[in-house]
Amino acid sequence: MAVVSLRNSASSLLLFSRRLFSPELKAQCLYHIKVVDHYENPRNVGTLDKNSKNVGTGLVGAPACGDVMKLQIEVDDHGMIVDAKFKTFGCGSAIASSSLATEWVKGKSVEEALKIRNTEIAKELCLPPVKLHCSMLAEDAIKAALSDYRIKQQDKKEKRVQATG
Repeated sequence: MAVVSLRNSASSLLLFSRRLFSPELKAQCLYHIKVVDHYENPRNVGTLDKNSKNVGTGLVGAPACGDVMKLQIEVDDHGMIVDAKFKTFGCGSAIASSSLATEWVKGKSVEEALKIRNTEIAKELCLPPVKLHCSMLAEDAIKAALSDYRIKQQDKKEKRVQATG
């Protein structure tokens, strides 16, 4: 009798541990469904031509956790962001934050994109406090890409002035 109940307990424990440590369940327990969606189906992964005067590139990282995020924007002649791409090395929340950031900046003006805050990204993805640095990286990447774009535009204007002067 004791052997049978021990066997039943062992098989129940094995089943429980498989469920507890299965990657599918673990991802769903630790990450909100929105994070899982952006992680499994990331939007706008890739790169744009960094040498183009209409492309701004932002590269940011968090040494504490090892996340690195590259976000690029392409801006048309009217100051509207027409495309955005990202590449991120990091956790699911960092990838999801990058993916969402590229979705949000597309179709916005440069000024509107500067108003995107990490708190909005974190709220949309339901990030826990321990993952807020991922949304902060996304905001920093947007700002860095826009800064790079503006520097290129300033250089472009200066070259035009030199050519006409």
